[in-house]
Amino acid sequence: MKFNVVYNKNIPNYKETLSELETLLISNKVEFCSYELDSMENFGDFTLVIGGDGTILKAARFYSDTKTPVLGINLGRLGFLSQQESLSNLIEAVLEGEYYIEERMMLSAVGRLALNDFVIKGCDSSRTSKIILEINDSIVCDYIADGLIISTPTGSTAYGLSAGGPVLYPTMEAIVIVPICPHTLNARPLVVPFSEKITIKTGDKLLSVSVDGFEMSECTEKITIKTAPQKAVLAFLDKGRFYSVLRNKLHWGISPKAY
Repeated sequence: MKFNVVYNKNIPNYKETLSELETLLISNKVEFCSYELDSMENFGDFTLVIGGDGTILKAARFYSDTKTPVLGINLGRLGFLSQQESLSNLIEAVLEGEYYIEERMMLSAVGRLALNDFVIKGCDSSRTSKIILEINDSIVCDYIADGLIISTPTGSTAYGLSAGGPVLYPTMEAIVIVPICPHTLNARPLVVPFSEKITIKTGDKLLSVSVDGFEMSECTEKITIKTAPQKAVLAFLDKGRFYSVLRNKLHWGISPKAY
């Protein structure tokens, strides 16, 4: 196997982890090339990413065109998409083929890919906006709200969850639509088939768009979002990890402790 090693220089302690990882690859006589996150190339047929979930999201989008599996080494906070094994155990498992692959759907709009979500808000973020939602060119509803989250199942445990949206199993193929602080008592999240075309318009101002947490520089009058033709390819060492992540990282279903 040949490896791409991607690192985020803005993550504390990345140098120590990068050095240890490169030493292990050399000792195992593995060919590799290391790339900073903003200078990625595709040398190998497997990618190791050092950083948090944001780093892994960017790398997974980049390597989706070549269907190169991406395995994350967590140096961030939550680590939904990454592993926390010792590096020596991780390298041994990958070289022995003891990992499994998940293909995750992505969304496409304005020439960008999103593995988590598109977040649409008014350009004046200090005020609510009138946001009109169309699905397959038919008006579904309009909101007076702080914004709207259009999420993949992977992104359902991110901003959408914080805004009251449902949790979807990450390999499902569906789109989640979650209003952010709607000024009404009857707005609820929607889950729609992955084949739907979603258009968001504004009734009174321009809209800003964020892609996987990074805001685009230009505002727009409308945005149309579809399922992307390519998928992100993520690698993990342990099956069934999604449920343990919910319990261990989000404390899902854990009874309150007595004081």
